[in-house]
Amino acid sequence: MRVTFVSMTTAHHADDWHASRMRGVAERLAARGHDVTVCCAQWWDGDHPSFDFEGVTYRRVTTELAPRAFVLRLPFVLNTVRSDVIHVATQPRLAAPTAKAVARLRRTPVVGEWWAYPDDATPPWRRRWAARSPDRMLVPSRTVGTTVRECGAPADTVEVVPDSVDLAGIRGAPVDPRADIVYARSLDEGANVEEFLLALAELRQREWRAAVIGDGPVRPEAERTARDLRIADRIEFLGALDPTDQVPILKGAHVFAQTATWAPFATSLLRALACGCVGVVEYQAESAAHELVEEDARGSLVTSPRELADEIVAAAKLEHWTVNEAYASYDHDAVLDRYVDCYERVVDDYGLF
Repeated sequence: MRVTFVSMTTAHHADDWHASRMRGVAERLAARGHDVTVCCAQWWDGDHPSFDFEGVTYRRVTTELAPRAFVLRLPFVLNTVRSDVIHVATQPRLAAPTAKAVARLRRTPVVGEWWAYPDDATPPWRRRWAARSPDRMLVPSRTVGTTVRECGAPADTVEVVPDSVDLAGIRGAPVDPRADIVYARSLDEGANVEEFLLALAELRQREWRAAVIGDGPVRPEAERTARDLRIADRIEFLGALDPTDQVPILKGAHVFAQTATWAPFATSLLRALACGCVGVVEYQAESAAHELVEEDARGSLVTSPRELADEIVAAAKLEHWTVNEAYASYDHDAVLDRYVDCYERVVDDYGLF
């Protein structure tokens, strides 16, 4: 199958959750033998209009991250690419209706992927247009699905396809027992790591070791908070780690705490759950993390640091696992099957008209 992705930004431009998710899907599709092209802003050196990387062909739409220019030039680039299906990111918002206009002339179906951001300042009419344009709209969670339906996407076009983890790699990874409790996420303004630290402070009279995985602008503040709470000597700030480096630590831990205020899909939590951790999630209105623990009998949902501390104590009574096979449906291959199935269905449906 010839799949064309449309995304102004890629994981090669910046550490963006949505762009990283799209890169993973594109590269795994290419590894299966599909013909994959990504139409994007240039990120490679030189004046080459296209660049092949990890089996994927990246085709330049603009040389800079310029949304208006990207949307204006997109039709000319899409017309040079042979596609069975076009998979378009909804950021910038006008990329989706633009891709749809080109696809209609070429008799090609369009699958949208809703890129949700906190405090989205995009005019409502652009969000509505983006939500209504694709033939099928993919979202990573039910929480994001609610948002896109509120923006005007027909309910029967919205489909949840979650993020994925390497379960085979988890099964074969070693165990690093350095921490009992783990927090993992980019330490940005949505991290809310202080809630995690406050919960640990409630347990300062108990024996435990904790690790914070991630880096970002709020890391110095988090380290200062740990010192102020007099628990810094029991917390290891490990910085940003690749998933393969995180897995042994997660397999050695017993509890994973999720307190972030924003998460279209809590990938780090999913990885921890697949590693056998007991998940404790602090509910947040703009986070989909609660969806993962709702389907896990070992997990729990809380609303405050005090409740988080109580659930950490309760989790100590549960057996320590190093893998949880209940999350096999979130393996890379299983989730990629759902993408391919979606493409095949939308191509078949398009042929009926």
